Amino acid sequence: MNTPSEAGQERSEPDLSTVVGERRQLTNLAYRLLGSLAEAEDAVQETYARWYAMPREQQEAIATPGAWLTTVATRVCLDLLGSARARRERYVGEWLPEPLPDRTEWIGGSAGGGSTEPADPADRVTLDESVNMAFLVVLESMTPAERVAFILHDVFRYPFAEVAEIVGRTPAACRQLASSARRRVSAAQATAAAPPAGQAVRVVRDFKEAWEAKDIGALVGLLDPDARMFADGGGLVGAVLRPVEGSERIAQYLIHIAGKAPGLTLLERTVNGRPGLVAQHAGTTVTVAAFGLADGRVTHIWAVRNPEKLRPWSTE
Repeated sequence: MNTPSEAGQERSEPDLSTVVGERRQLTNLAYRLLGSLAEAEDAVQETYARWYAMPREQQEAIATPGAWLTTVATRVCLDLLGSARARRERYVGEWLPEPLPDRTEWIGGSAGGGSTEPADPADRVTLDESVNMAFLVVLESMTPAERVAFILHDVFRYPFAEVAEIVGRTPAACRQLASSARRRVSAAQATAAAPPAGQAVRVVRDFKEAWEAKDIGALVGLLDPDARMFADGGGLVGAVLRPVEGSERIAQYLIHIAGKAPGLTLLERTVNGRPGLVAQHAGTTVTVAAFGLADGRVTHIWAVRNPEKLRPWSTE
C-alpha cells in the first residue's frame, strides 16, 4: 500500500511531465508572437517561473496546466510586444526578426551529460510557413493585439472564444483583430507568392555564385528591378541604415561589400524554412540572409548582421 506521500508523488509525476512537455509549444508560440528567439526564451522562462512560484495547492486546482501556461505566456508576450514597439523606435537602422536555422543544421550538439535533449530552446521551434521571414516581417506591421489574435487563431487554431479568454477581449473583437491581420498577410502574399522549392534553391544558388564571382550583370539579372534589401546591424556592426532599392543599386552594394571583406565564405543554408545564404568570415557567421522570390527573381533580401541575433548560427 502506498503512503500518502508516495501517492502524492505518483500523482505529481504526470503533472510535472505535462507541464514540462508544454515548453516546445510555448516556444513555438512565443517566437511567432515576438519575432525574437531571445525574447521568446525569456517569455517562456517567465511563464514557468510564475507556475513554480505558485503554492502546490494552486497548481493542483488548475484543471488544464497547458491552457494556463499558454494564457500566461501569451500575456507575457503581449506585454513585451507593447514595450518592444517603443524599443524598436530607438533601434539603430532596420529591425528584422531573428533568423532561425533548419533544425538539422544546428551547431552545438546535445546538452551536457550525454543527453539528446537540445541545449537551446530555439531548435524546438517548428519551421513552417508561419516562421518564414516574409511572414514575420508582415507580423511586425501589426498592432500587438492583431498579432496575438491572428497567431492564436489562424496559426495555432484556437477558437475565438478561447482567444478572448486569453487576451481579455470579446470573441467579436478578437475576430475583427484577426480579420484585420489576415488582410495584411493576404496583401503581402499577393505580391510575393512562394515559388516552388526547387526553383527557390536554384535562384539562391545562382545568386550565391554571381556574388562570389562579383558578376554585377548576373546579379542584376537575378534581382527584380524593384527589389529591396534590408540590413539589420543593430548599431553593433556596419549595415546600411535604410533599405537599398532597385536591382542595380543592390548589385553594386553587394559587390562593394564583397570587395571590402576578402575571404568571405558564402554557404547555402535553410533560413526560417526557406533557402537562404550564410556569410562567414574566419569561421564566424557575420550575416544571415533570407530571400523573398517571385517569378524566378529575388524581390527582397533581409540580411541580419546584428551578432546578438546570430547566436543560433555560431560555431564552436
